[in-house]
Amino acid sequence: MAHVSLIGNLRQYTGGITELDVEAATVRQLFTRLSDKFPELGPHLEKGSAVAIDGQIYQDALFQPIGPDSDVHILPQIAGG
Repeated sequence: MAHVSLIGNLRQYTGGITELDVEAATVRQLFTRLSDKFPELGPHLEKGSAVAIDGQIYQDALFQPIGPDSDVHILPQIAGG
């Protein structure tokens, strides 16, 4: 299972949980599983979260593979100006 860390304000949608292990083969599958577990988190994942998989950051990551021992960090979208 991949080890997932939720960064920043995303924990407010998970009851304070910031780290968990999730079995998922792609980022899309990971987002689906997290949304099922934490329904309030789902819309925030869909809005364009950045994802780091084993240290590599991806902006459009839905189809990026996740290894069984991967370390995944989900970062909220950062507003620019």
